[in-house]
Amino acid sequence: MEKNLYIVRGLPGSGKSTFARSIAKPYQIFEADQYFMKKGKYTFDMSKLKDAHDDCKKRVVRRMRENLFNSIFFNNIVVSNTFTQDWEMKFYRCVGKRYGYKVHTIVVENRHKGVNVHGVPEDKLQVME
Repeated sequence: MEKNLYIVRGLPGSGKSTFARSIAKPYQIFEADQYFMKKGKYTFDMSKLKDAHDDCKKRVVRRMRENLFNSIFFNNIVVSNTFTQDWEMKFYRCVGKRYGYKVHTIVVENRHKGVNVHGVPEDKLQVME
C-alpha cells in the first residue's frame, strides 16, 4: 500500500489546519500547535516553541515506525506547521523517505481573507512572508 507524507505549510491563520482536516483523519495530523493545547484550550508560549516542534517530530517518527508493523492507520500522515523556511521541512522529508513515504509539499495561502485564530499580529505575518 502506498504511503504518503503531506507537508502543509503556510502563515498562521492561512487555513493549514482546516486543509489538513479535509485530507486526513485527526489522528493522522501532526502540528506543533497541538503541544499548546491544554484541556481544549490553546495556550501559546513562545519560550516552548522548540519543545513543541521537537514533540511534533517525535510523534511523526513514532507513527511512521508503528506503520512498519501495522500499516492500517498511518499510510497517510499530514504535518501542518508554518515552515516559512525550506530547511524547516528537511527533517520531515528525510524521515519520510527513510520510512518509505512519498513526500508531498502543499502551500496554503490566506487568499480567502480568513480570520487569524492564533492572534499573530499583522506586522509579524508580513515578516514571515
